Amino acid sequence: MTPLVPGTRIETDLPGRLDRLPWSRWHWRVVIALGVTWVLDGLEVTLVGAVASVLGETDTLHLSEREIGAAASAYLFGAIAGALIFGRLTDSLGRKKLFLVTLGVYLTATLLTALSFNFWTFALFRALTGAGIGGEYAAINSAIDELLPARVRGRADLAINGTYWLGTAIGAASTLVLLDADLIPHRFGWRLAFGLGALLGGSILIIRKHLPESPRWLLLHGRVPEAQASVEEIERHVAESVELPPAPPPRPLVVKGSVGFGQIAHVLLQKHRKRTALGLSLMIAQAFAYNAIFFTYALVLARFYQIPGDKVGLYLLPFAAGNLLGPLVLGHLFDSIGRRKMIAITYGLSGILLAITGLLFERGLLTATTQTALWSAVFFVASAAASSAYLTVSELFPVELRGMAIALFYAVGTATGGLAAPAIFGALIQTGSRARVMDGYLFGAGLMIAAALVAAIIGVDAEGKSLEELNPDA
Repeated sequence: MTPLVPGTRIETDLPGRLDRLPWSRWHWRVVIALGVTWVLDGLEVTLVGAVASVLGETDTLHLSEREIGAAASAYLFGAIAGALIFGRLTDSLGRKKLFLVTLGVYLTATLLTALSFNFWTFALFRALTGAGIGGEYAAINSAIDELLPARVRGRADLAINGTYWLGTAIGAASTLVLLDADLIPHRFGWRLAFGLGALLGGSILIIRKHLPESPRWLLLHGRVPEAQASVEEIERHVAESVELPPAPPPRPLVVKGSVGFGQIAHVLLQKHRKRTALGLSLMIAQAFAYNAIFFTYALVLARFYQIPGDKVGLYLLPFAAGNLLGPLVLGHLFDSIGRRKMIAITYGLSGILLAITGLLFERGLLTATTQTALWSAVFFVASAAASSAYLTVSELFPVELRGMAIALFYAVGTATGGLAAPAIFGALIQTGSRARVMDGYLFGAGLMIAAALVAAIIGVDAEGKSLEELNPDA
């Protein structure tokens, strides 16, 4: 059937039917199949940090420190490019096509990484791996918000985004075995480590094939019968485990189709410029704070606490646990107390705690254990804050440009905070001065507190509201 032309006004109850569904086994399937993106990203970042010293050995790739750093940058640049390219495509071609393609790109690239034979092949495959992960962010966050009920969107998004740290824990734990030369020679261990990501992603690809296209995306592209069939399929699955409540009354909706860059710029820079300022503030602050600490975690432990490289994984595990638990424990508050209040509280509190940690570190009052404990406490709160940044940019912009909006905010946050922070902190750590490192902590803390103020002033009370209520047609 020919899709309705853009500008056509229709009456439909399909979005409301999705939002009124009780939580069910089907929703868990969506969360597992799509939420694995964050697990894979945490796994990839952790593996690269853990195998860095091994890759410099003569019987592996024999990379220099500069080449290892360049490969890490290649991953981040690939993630930015992938987010922008695939973000645009997920808005025009659909969520399902892209979340299958992006996972396929990741699987292929991470498997090729395990087969690298020199710096250039390693850097190329890392860039392609990053492109797959960056594309996943746009396609997956769009699909998740459009499929899950509005009343639990906050806690579900935060929990899913927080699973990045489950990937970190898996990566840290696996390296304790795969990089133990007494068990597996290093020339094989690092390759097996990257193969782990391909194995995990491959198992999820099968589940994703059975997920439906987003009914909201289909409606916005005028494909009403397909949207109707998709919602009916979802309702059949949900009804297998729970009783369905009555359907809500229809609401008006305007078919938009694919939108051009001019319309995207109009929405971001004119119609919703306050939301754009909010999203950028949250994304940049959390990207700087996280990348500053996480990418230099091993350097701080080694230089200031003399922790050997093969023991860093032991200190990463409690840090990862704190980050994973934060969104799980605090997530429901973003739906009950509200988005604006909780975003401001978590950003502000994590900034204050980071500043206190920096001051105690500068005065030499911490050990490797207490430093890790404090980092874990800081990022228990900061993890919920960072996850709420992704929630904010994925729910506050219209369906027809949601993928591109997520991609743009992710790209800007990564390009500014993400790329700059490791280099800045690396240079500060190299000075050997605790005072200089503390300056970096205080700067990151200042960014988080500033973002908290922005959220308190111009934040949106999005809790419990449908995506259509947050973005009504003009």
